[in-house]
Amino acid sequence: MSFWKSALGGMIGLSLGGPIGALIGAAIGYKIGNQDQQVSFSSQEQQQAAFFTALFACLAKLAKSDGRVSEEEVIKVDHFIKEKFKFDKEQRVFAIKTFNHAKDDSVPYREYASQLSSLLSNNKNALVFFYELLFELAMADHVLAKEEEALLQETVAIFGIDPNLYDSLKKRFSSENKDPYKILGVDRGMSFSEIKKVYQRKRREFHPDTLISKGLPEELLEKAKERFIEIQTAFEEIEKKN
Repeated sequence: MSFWKSALGGMIGLSLGGPIGALIGAAIGYKIGNQDQQVSFSSQEQQQAAFFTALFACLAKLAKSDGRVSEEEVIKVDHFIKEKFKFDKEQRVFAIKTFNHAKDDSVPYREYASQLSSLLSNNKNALVFFYELLFELAMADHVLAKEEEALLQETVAIFGIDPNLYDSLKKRFSSENKDPYKILGVDRGMSFSEIKKVYQRKRREFHPDTLISKGLPEELLEKAKERFIEIQTAFEEIEKKN
């Protein structure tokens, strides 16, 4: 996220347009001056800018959906910023401003989520990572409010991701014991050869190099590695039983 300088970030916001682009401008205080200046950005730069802007916007909308942002949710967002993404000072300021602005703006959650889904339509795995982060925040206070539940279920449809993911993550975040079958998204009644095929597909899909090549922000590389290891560990546990 080295492009979050006022002018450059503002121009990326202009190139993206829509609610995400407008939020970038609002968060960095960019004033449109010379609109004739032509600057081009790669698809990856645009996707990364959109990912993090939409993430903190949707986190804000989700946290406030039940009427108030809890202390646990504030701590979780701070953990994302400092520990999970390891943002520098400039990036932290942008993330906090984005969160606070979106928390109180009039733009519906769906508009931020829909624009991101359109921009990342060819990178469903990035949308899955995004969704997992939303779920992690929703479960920060160990209570899934009905308003949060409704938004999380709606997001599955907006993103066009596996409809079983909601139930899978709800079980995963609600229990300390991680079921390897649930992690892989397979049934216990499946043959080992079928399970192995699912594992190999997910291993390719969630390999960090594959995700980075498809535009996953570098700041999410650690989460990608964690997910990759989780998939591999789950398969090894199942393999021992067969």
